[in-house]
Amino acid sequence: MNRYPWWKYAIIVIALVVGALYTAPNFFGEAPAVQVSSGKATVKVDAALVPRVQSALGNARIAADFVQLEGNSVRARFADTDTQIKAKDAIQKALNPDPADPSYIVALNLVSRSPQWMAKLRALPMYLGLDLRGGVHFLMQVDMKAALTKRAEAYTGDIRSLLRDKSIRHAGISRNGNDVEVRLRDRATLDAARNLLTDNLTDLAWLDAADGDGFKLIGTLKPDAARRIQEQAVKQNITTLHNRVNELGVAEPVIQQQGIDRVVVQLPGVQDTAKAKDIIGRTATLEMRLVDDSAEAAAAAVGSGPVPFGTERYVERGGAPLIVKRQVILTGDSLSDAQAGFDGQNSSEPAVHLTVDAKGARIIREVSRENVGKRMAILLFEKGKGEVITAPVIRSELGARFQISGRMNTQEANDTALLLRAGSLAAPMEIIEERTIGPSLGAENIAKGFASVTYGFTAIAVFMCAYYLLFGVFSTLALAFNLAMLVAVLSMLQATLTLPGIAAIALALGMAIDANVLINERVREELRGGAAPQMAIATGYERAWGTILDSNITTLIAGLALLAFGSGPVRGFAVVHCLGILTSMFSAVVFSRGLVNLWYGRQKKLKSVSIGQVWKPATPPVAQPGAEA
Repeated sequence: MNRYPWWKYAIIVIALVVGALYTAPNFFGEAPAVQVSSGKATVKVDAALVPRVQSALGNARIAADFVQLEGNSVRARFADTDTQIKAKDAIQKALNPDPADPSYIVALNLVSRSPQWMAKLRALPMYLGLDLRGGVHFLMQVDMKAALTKRAEAYTGDIRSLLRDKSIRHAGISRNGNDVEVRLRDRATLDAARNLLTDNLTDLAWLDAADGDGFKLIGTLKPDAARRIQEQAVKQNITTLHNRVNELGVAEPVIQQQGIDRVVVQLPGVQDTAKAKDIIGRTATLEMRLVDDSAEAAAAAVGSGPVPFGTERYVERGGAPLIVKRQVILTGDSLSDAQAGFDGQNSSEPAVHLTVDAKGARIIREVSRENVGKRMAILLFEKGKGEVITAPVIRSELGARFQISGRMNTQEANDTALLLRAGSLAAPMEIIEERTIGPSLGAENIAKGFASVTYGFTAIAVFMCAYYLLFGVFSTLALAFNLAMLVAVLSMLQATLTLPGIAAIALALGMAIDANVLINERVREELRGGAAPQMAIATGYERAWGTILDSNITTLIAGLALLAFGSGPVRGFAVVHCLGILTSMFSAVVFSRGLVNLWYGRQKKLKSVSIGQVWKPATPPVAQPGAEA
């Protein structure tokens, strides 16, 4: 009756092992480390950087606990801060021979002290949020009007190019807000222009209007197109911000959209607000230029001759020098989109598909027609210094849509497309809120948060053990199991723990013990009704399950509502709250029942259970025959 099959105990044991494994890294603390990340958009951090860092440390006779690639950075952990500072200087000198033009950002950081074998199993601690670790918080607003205005300006050029290509004469094209107006002299020209523009510019809705003696077409952005443009502007800005904060050496930056037009940027561990604002507000420009393939340029590239007049020397992503002409063909303002894909003729070869506006299409068509077989370099400029992202060969005349292919794999195609898209912000952004939280305040928040959880758990354990005796011990063990499972799940998800998250953990403890109280009282009720102990245990768990399920589902609905409609700290609270409900149902019903079955299940002649005082109603005395009423 009160016996679990072996597979249920196996599930409990597996859950215990997994919970202990993924909870443990949170108790090892943090050790000083050095983090190496990309300092330029064209420099990629991969596994090849690890031996270079190890070599730099070995030459300086500095011992590291480990050096490994994590995400987009290489981290080396050390025993103390003195070794950490020496290691930073050694790595800085080895990776950045020219301090004025650093290719890598070498920053001090903190990493978990957990053993390497845990890290290989992805048993990593939770990230600490801004309120627990300290750092900088920015709330930025994207100028949506500027994004629409920029697109309207691009449409103006597209319309002028389309009408010229089809020899349709017009009396002027202008932008009025986000609308584009085309003036025409007669009805026939109006009809021809409307048909052409409707077919080619599907994001605009066209209306006729009188304009003195002539006519005009008014193109208005469709609501769906306007919304899509604004969404793309926010997404591109978030991608660009992600690229830029890498320079700060922040291990766990939080960059996420809030509402329609706002972006939250949280940089835990960063205390230099001025440096953070400088990098976030940095501008980058994209330029397309022709490569000089003359003999003088080839000699200059290998260092055996001067750079020819009208050219400049730059470096490709592989490190090879390249002589590029000074004349700029196109800038990033003309680039509308860049997506990774495959070559149209060779479907197995990765490529990057580019789209430029009408002005850019006209220029690129003329330049490519005259320079087939030559190379065109695409350069990215940051802080006044440029690097060549790629320099493909022009194989044929290009137009508004063309592709870059050859000598790249799928990952390189994705990286190149990202660099081309995220070279600059799609729309201006303004910092509307700024907060700095010191590390001492974060440490105080951690201490108080964990103290509240510890004291709450201790108080609940004392009450349960005193009131329910052995069943109270089972409930306390189930509560500890629930806490371990909750922390383990948060660690596996690599969630960011914030102060509201700690509050949700404390609340989850109180809600989890409620299920055990329902079970214990139901067992007491069965005993009070005269049921045998084994039957009382089985019936108590079965009948309490319905009430536990109903109460947890209603609470889960409220948590999901917070998760769906909340933002910021509210969402952080809701995530822990919802996970706590799920783990509490498993621990209160499955785990505690397993303990009870293990203790009492094999006792065939069980006469009593240790569940505290069972109050039974007093039986009225039976009246004797012949006695007076």
